[in-house]
Amino acid sequence: MRRAATAAGAGSCRRRAIEGLAAVLILYALLVLVLESPLVSTSLSGGGGVGGGGPRKLHLSGAGERAAPAHPAKEPRSASVSGPSPRGVNRLSRFVSGLDLLLLLDSSRSGALRQPISDAVATGARAFSELEDLDPGASALAPPSGKELERATTQCPQWVALNAEEFRERGRVVELPCGLALGSHVTVAATPRPAHAERDPAITDPREGDRPIMVSQLMMELQGLRTVDGEDPPRVLHFNPRLRGDWSGRPVIELNTCYRMQWGTAQRCGGWRSRDDEETVDGLVKCEKWIQDDEERSEESKAAWWLNRLIGQKKDVNFDWPFPFVEGRMFVLTLSAGLEGYHVSVDGRHVTSFPYRTGFVLEDATGLSLNGDLDVQSVFAGSLPTIHPSFASQNYLELSTVWQAPPLPDEPVEIFIGILSSGNHFAERMGVRKTWMSAVRKSSNVVARFFVALHGRNEVNVVLKKEAEFFGDIVFVPFLDNYDLVVLKTLAICEYGVHVVSAKYIMKCDDDTFVRLDSIVTHIKKVPSGRSLYVGNINVQHRPLRHGKWAVTYEEWPEEVYPAYANGPGYVISSDIADFIMSEFTKRKLRLFKMEDVSMGLWVEQFNRTRAVEYVHSAKFCQFGCIDDYYTAHYQSPRLMLCMWQKLLEGRPECCNVR
Repeated sequence: MRRAATAAGAGSCRRRAIEGLAAVLILYALLVLVLESPLVSTSLSGGGGVGGGGPRKLHLSGAGERAAPAHPAKEPRSASVSGPSPRGVNRLSRFVSGLDLLLLLDSSRSGALRQPISDAVATGARAFSELEDLDPGASALAPPSGKELERATTQCPQWVALNAEEFRERGRVVELPCGLALGSHVTVAATPRPAHAERDPAITDPREGDRPIMVSQLMMELQGLRTVDGEDPPRVLHFNPRLRGDWSGRPVIELNTCYRMQWGTAQRCGGWRSRDDEETVDGLVKCEKWIQDDEERSEESKAAWWLNRLIGQKKDVNFDWPFPFVEGRMFVLTLSAGLEGYHVSVDGRHVTSFPYRTGFVLEDATGLSLNGDLDVQSVFAGSLPTIHPSFASQNYLELSTVWQAPPLPDEPVEIFIGILSSGNHFAERMGVRKTWMSAVRKSSNVVARFFVALHGRNEVNVVLKKEAEFFGDIVFVPFLDNYDLVVLKTLAICEYGVHVVSAKYIMKCDDDTFVRLDSIVTHIKKVPSGRSLYVGNINVQHRPLRHGKWAVTYEEWPEEVYPAYANGPGYVISSDIADFIMSEFTKRKLRLFKMEDVSMGLWVEQFNRTRAVEYVHSAKFCQFGCIDDYYTAHYQSPRLMLCMWQKLLEGRPECCNVR
C-alpha cells in the first residue's frame, strides 16, 4: 500500500510539472503575439537617428486608418539571376533586389519586352560575375591614386588624329575611349567615289527588271559597346548621305539610331528646309535646304549673286547651296556635340542636326565608323573627355558618414521612396543625398533607396558597387540597363516597399527630381483614411505618339489611348496597390509596357476594377521642371537641388533659375 501511495504521489508531481510547463509556454506565446502586433510594436519602438537626437515621426492619419503590413524584412530577398557564376550574386546579395526577373521570361504578358529582358538579365548576370572577381582589398571606396589617374588620362586622350593609312589599319574605326562630351567634335576629310552599279534586291526597284541602278553613298556612325554576343554594337548615331538618292530619286541624307538590332524613326533631309513650326536642336533646324549644281542656278549666276551682295545692290536674296556631297570632290565634315543633339556641318556650312535619342548619353559613343563609297584622307577628334567616367565620377562622391543611410527600421514605415537612377549618375545621387534625402534620414517612418541596373562599362559597375557599400542606399536590379526596361526598376520598388520595409505608401521618383517631403505627406493626409490612393500629376485620355522621338508601335500598344496615369518623375501609390502588382507579377499575369508611368496607370486601372481607387491629381507634381510651391520638381541638376534645399530650409519653396 505504501509503495502504491508513493507511486501515486510521484505521478501527481509529474502532472503538476507538465501543467506548469504548459502554462509557461502559453504565456510566452501570448507575449510574443502581443509584441509582434503592429499596433503595440510601433508604439513601443523608440528608434535612434544617425548623428544624435531622436528621429522625427511622420503620421499620415489617426486611428482607424488601414494599417501598414507588418513584419518587414531586414534585407532584400535573394534575387533569381541566371548566369555562369551565382557566387558573385551571393556576395552582392545584400545590395540586390529580391525581384525574380526570371518570372518574366515565362510570361506571355511581357510582350515585345520579353527578348530584351532575357538578354539584359543574362548580360547582367555576367556583369555580376565580373564584380565577383574584384579584389576584396580594393572594396573600400577611395579617390583614385596618381597612377590610376595617369593611366586613365593615357587611355583617354584629349584628341585623336589619324591619316588615311592609320585609319585603314584600324578597320576604318576611330576609337573614342571615354566617349564624347559637350563640345566634343570630329572632323573628317574624305572624297566620295564615283557611283557603282548595284543589283541588291533590297535596293533595286523590281520594276526595272535586271537593269542595275547606280549607287553612291557613305555611312558615318557613332557606335557604342556591344552588349550581347552575336549582335552589332548599338548605333548611337547613323548619318547616311545618298548622293544618287534612293526611292526619291534625289540626293538625300538619312539620320537614325539603332539598338538591339532595332532601328528608331528615321529623320530624312531631302533638300527642303525644316518647317518653322518644327522643333529645333540648340536653335538650329534639323534640315537645311539645298539644290543640285545643274538645277536653276549656274556657276555664273552664283558669282553674280556674290558680286551683287558685296556691292549692296540686292539685300533680300534667297540663295540655296548645292547638295554638300559630290562624287570625286573632297569635303570636310564636322560633327559636334551640343546640348540637345548632334550637329553636322560640311565645308563650314550647317547641314543637319539630330536630337539625342532617349537612352543614350554622350559617353556611350565609344567609336566612330566610316564606310561606304568614299576615300578617307584624315580624321581628327578633339575636345574629348580625358578622364574615364569610372574615375571622374568619384570626384562627385563625398565620403562622409553624414550621407550614409541609417539601418532599416524594425517596424513598418509610412512612406518608402524608390528613386530611379542610372549607374553613372554619381553626381545626381550625391545631390539627392545632400538635399531632400536629409529629411528622410531624420525620420524612422520614411525610407528612401536608389534603384540602379548594371552599366555597360565594368569600370562604372566597380565604382557603383563601392558606392553602394559605403552609403548603403543603393539597390541593384540585376539586369543590364536599358531605357525600355525602366519598368523593371518600378517593379523592384514595389517589391522592396511591400516585402522589405512594409510601407503604407510607396513613392517613385527620378534622381533628377527634388522632393518636398513634408508637403507630400500633408497632401496625402487630406484623403479620407482607409482608401486606396494613386497620387500625382495625372494624365487622362492621352494618346500614344506613333511618330517621332517617343514613337510607340501598335505591336507595343495596340489601344488608341492610354489609361489614366501619373507622370513618372513623381507619384505615390498605397501599399495595397503595390501588393496587388506583386501578386499579379508572381502569377505571371502582369502586363508590361516600356513606359513605366503608363504601366503603373494600367496596373492601377486593373486594381480599380475590384476595389475603388482614389485618383488624386495635382499639378504641383511638376514633370516639366519646377513651379513655386511645388511638391516635386523635375530636371533639377545637383547644383539646382542645393539651391532649392537652401531656400526650403529658409521656408521658401521656390525654384532656382539656371545662372
